[in-house]
Amino acid sequence: MIALTLARLAEIIGGTLHNSDGSELITAGVEFDSRRIEAGGLFVALPGERVDGHDFARDVVAKGAAGVLAARPVDAPAVIVPPLPPGAANAGSVALAGDTDGSGAAVLAALGALARHVVGELAETGLAVVGVTGSSGKTSTKDVIAQLLEPMGPTVAPPGSFNNELGHPWTALLADAETRHLVLELSARGPGHIAELARIAPPRLGVVLNVGTAHVGEFGSREGIAATKGELVEALPPAERGGVAVLNADDPLVAAMAERTSAKVVRVGESPGADVRAVDVRLDDLARPSFRLVSEHGEAEVTLGLHGEHHVGNALAAAAVALELGASVDEVAERLAAAERRSERRMHVSTRADGMVVLNDSYNANPESTRAALKALASIGRGRRTWAVLGEMAELGADSVRSHDEIGRLAVRLNINRLVVVGERAEAMHHGACHEGSWGDESMLVADADEAIAVLAEQAGPDDAVLVKASKVAGLWRVADALLGAVGTGTRDGGNA
Repeated sequence: MIALTLARLAEIIGGTLHNSDGSELITAGVEFDSRRIEAGGLFVALPGERVDGHDFARDVVAKGAAGVLAARPVDAPAVIVPPLPPGAANAGSVALAGDTDGSGAAVLAALGALARHVVGELAETGLAVVGVTGSSGKTSTKDVIAQLLEPMGPTVAPPGSFNNELGHPWTALLADAETRHLVLELSARGPGHIAELARIAPPRLGVVLNVGTAHVGEFGSREGIAATKGELVEALPPAERGGVAVLNADDPLVAAMAERTSAKVVRVGESPGADVRAVDVRLDDLARPSFRLVSEHGEAEVTLGLHGEHHVGNALAAAAVALELGASVDEVAERLAAAERRSERRMHVSTRADGMVVLNDSYNANPESTRAALKALASIGRGRRTWAVLGEMAELGADSVRSHDEIGRLAVRLNINRLVVVGERAEAMHHGACHEGSWGDESMLVADADEAIAVLAEQAGPDDAVLVKASKVAGLWRVADALLGAVGTGTRDGGNA
């Protein structure tokens, strides 16, 4: 973050100084976890379900924090944020546990205003902001983009899926005068959310990966999702000011977003009309793709270390960003080959010492990402017995039963040998598999992760391939952790995704 005094901070956000003459200098980043505060940092006081950040104000300043961004007076140098207008406290997509009076939302709004100011200053001196959205693949693509850009200059990207009104400004404020690239992931739970995130850190390059059915319960339809995802391309500057929209040519709802932007449009995909496209796609025995990258900048052979054919589209989007920012095709190909999985529990493929292959994709799930994971399992599992341990795909609204049923049927069509459905909210997967022709022990419904672990401990064997995937609410990472932590098995990493 660029250095600011508390007085300048108060001016930027329209706040008031408290217990301060304004001379305290912020030289480090912002932090909302009192355990992680750095000397010279700014502590962001937020209410929590069990504790309130305001109660730690004195402690963080004693540790060296320059001051506190707060909603009420505290026993430390602080800037008190202005209150939100009536009715605005619940407008965002972040629900802060314990924020009964809207004070936490007011602090988040001030944090966003600070990020907007800092990013605006840095953009004037050459910072390129890249925004990534889509129904699935945002985090993996963001990680790959960062790895392609890092050799070209200091690059900031969020850890994991830090992509909402808290994580977005927090990440943006990691950038400083040396940062050349800021790569951000944008999520939404309703119309206007991506537009608001884009106002916090205005992107120059925007990537839209796909429009699926994740969160369709909130949006009502894929068209509703597309309307919100397209807010990213609407926020881009025009082409003459360097704006670039990278759009998936293989997804009609994304391709149509070209009409919603004045930025330069770069289409990516396997379609013949894509500007950056993949031809001759093939997979090795661990579902790692290879293809020929074709673009107006040249061609190159690419081999990914990531698992699953769905990563081809992610890699093309990342390649397009890097090419637009000055990388050569050969540099892109070399960096794609070296790209690794950086975020946890996203198609992490490990091989145990006894030969069992575990596909840990348990961070989250929607119909599109689950179909991609099942296809990866089918590819990796050739010559092995395959297990799909699947739980609830949350927030699908009225489409929930149908979507779960379709996934169960797909598992049968892909010849997955064993389907373990976890929890009654995913029960339609089991019924779909049975109706598709999987009877007896081939598909089973278990109550929870503990029961799934017991089934695998008893029945799964060496050299089997096991996929674990569900939405976060199901907590199925416990199944993957149990498989990989089994006594006496050990692990050797089979690659990252």
